[in-house]
Amino acid sequence: MAPAVSLREAVVLSGRFPLLAGASLDIEEGEIAHIRGPNGAGKTSLLRLCAGLLPLHRGAGFVLGHDLSVERRSLRRQVGLLGHQSFLYEELTVGENLRYALRASGADRHRAEPAAARLSLAGRLFDTPVARLSAGQRRRTALAVLVARDPVLWLLDEPHAGLDEEGRQLLDELISGSRSRGRTVVLCSHEHHHAASLADRVILLAGGRVVKEPAGVA
Repeated sequence: MAPAVSLREAVVLSGRFPLLAGASLDIEEGEIAHIRGPNGAGKTSLLRLCAGLLPLHRGAGFVLGHDLSVERRSLRRQVGLLGHQSFLYEELTVGENLRYALRASGADRHRAEPAAARLSLAGRLFDTPVARLSAGQRRRTALAVLVARDPVLWLLDEPHAGLDEEGRQLLDELISGSRSRGRTVVLCSHEHHHAASLADRVILLAGGRVVKEPAGVA
């Protein structure tokens, strides 16, 4: 069985500056992998490459069987990215954002209400425009979109940021529970001990390259 993510000497550029400078790694299907490294190591760029949002300049990359050099757009329905940007429409309500995301990904729109309830966004909040939500509620809405879509590959960039303790615990449950459905999770976090407790493996990134893959959880 092919890995969910397979990169070989992957190079991603911003102008002439390398965001990834020859990264090589494999992440197996159903694995929860924690990518760690200092600021500027290329963690966010790695996630955005795997989401099909950044072009592969050189090297080889396959995500869920899609060749990143030619098929990155067709990949996006199978991938969910929870990043620093919410990718929410401010003028739309929580419910409208959920239904739009489900329609765009070809998923069942009836998943919207259960996902909102799971993230404590039911009732009045479901019909509230995102522009009127608190930062924590916006983060929960972005997470609800991920839960509703339930993509094959979850890409999480500092996912606990902006969540209260209840929200953090719920997110941990969602990450751990994804394994039972065969989902693959790639998690970047500065909360190393917390993230490592959720992960099957820790991968260290520095200077746009994988520099160490410790055996087991560290």
